[in-house]
Amino acid sequence: MNTLLLEPSDILFFRDGRPMSGSLSGYGAAWPLPTVLSGALHAALWRSDIASHSHRRGRSGRWNNDQRDRRFGSLFSAGPFPEREGTWYFPRPADAQKAGSSAVTLYPHSAPTASSLPTPLVYSIANTELPTKDKPETWFSREAWRSYLTGQPSVGPANHFRRDSEFCDSEYSIGIGIDPETGTQDGVQIYTAHYLRLKPGWRLACLAEARDKEHKLKDIIPLLISSRGGIVVGGQQRICSATLKENEPPNLPLGSRITGTRVKWVLLTPAIFPGIGSHPGGSLPSWVNHQTGQVELLDGPGKNAASRRRQPEGKPIAAKLVAALIGKPIPVTGYALPYEAIGSQGGAKPAHLAVPAGAVYYFEATSEPEARKLADALNWHGATPGTEIKNRRSTLMGEKGFGLGVCGTWDFHPAVHKATTTS
Repeated sequence: MNTLLLEPSDILFFRDGRPMSGSLSGYGAAWPLPTVLSGALHAALWRSDIASHSHRRGRSGRWNNDQRDRRFGSLFSAGPFPEREGTWYFPRPADAQKAGSSAVTLYPHSAPTASSLPTPLVYSIANTELPTKDKPETWFSREAWRSYLTGQPSVGPANHFRRDSEFCDSEYSIGIGIDPETGTQDGVQIYTAHYLRLKPGWRLACLAEARDKEHKLKDIIPLLISSRGGIVVGGQQRICSATLKENEPPNLPLGSRITGTRVKWVLLTPAIFPGIGSHPGGSLPSWVNHQTGQVELLDGPGKNAASRRRQPEGKPIAAKLVAALIGKPIPVTGYALPYEAIGSQGGAKPAHLAVPAGAVYYFEATSEPEARKLADALNWHGATPGTEIKNRRSTLMGEKGFGLGVCGTWDFHPAVHKATTTS
């Protein structure tokens, strides 16, 4: 896996699908979603002269053999994450809400209460801290994540916890529409927009890999970076210089050792779970039964994959989803350029609502071995020591870095659970 460190030469602009006319400001100063990085790398590969395997259009076995115009389908990326002097930062877990600390402050509530929890959730979430107006930092370092997952004492130095204002600023500007033929103002559009400016010393840390058949499955990302040195990231042709580190293990937090039968899965990146048939999707993972909460993942390959690999077929993991702690959904939108080869007119892409990074899902397994199987199926590194990305549990856009998460253990709210068990 390659590590890319992108350093902007100027302000950056990350437009989404919302309008940018009249009094509507372009929301371009938000931290970029994984789709931005994937799109930037894909566009850079298309602009390059690197040969690649062309594959067919279609999906699920319904292929169009007459059109082989898809390229760079092996591209996988993850990130970006804020980085400074080798330290990467990741979104704060939703159940650790104490400023300057990685301690867990929110727990599932074991006492039976009347609630409006949607099926199949069983437990509500309760806080151990008194109400406060102090807002915690929004980013954890990798070391802070390790402390959070293992339940060890909180790391001390303040630089393990960061706020957005510590590494970036938002700048406001007025722009004009440009006629692509004349290169002058189009006489129609005047818009307002916000831009993201990283502070000195901060970079966008990413992971990327593209093993192409045309190159005998050799990774072509090093070829891209060595030939270009920088890539366009976001809108308005903003350039970032790129520093490449080849064959490094992903610098992501690792899941902790699982003991007992309770497992929590915490998202490092957003995840998208669309509605499929009777399954509502949204915040409920597509691989969880929407009526019973039963996990529908296997502890090994599926039937077809097992046949191809000549391995035993995986068995269902005996675990259920019992609680969840999820913030506001993130709209994932964008624009597509016209593509005359297939008659596409371009325009706004379909919008999805993603579960935000930091969301926590709580599971109960029937035994400790089943709990460990579940963790191996949900951790981004699987059962490996963190040498490669094995699992991307977002139903959509996993190849773009959605659905990366890590697992730890969880307990019931200490005060409520003690009162319940002693009564």
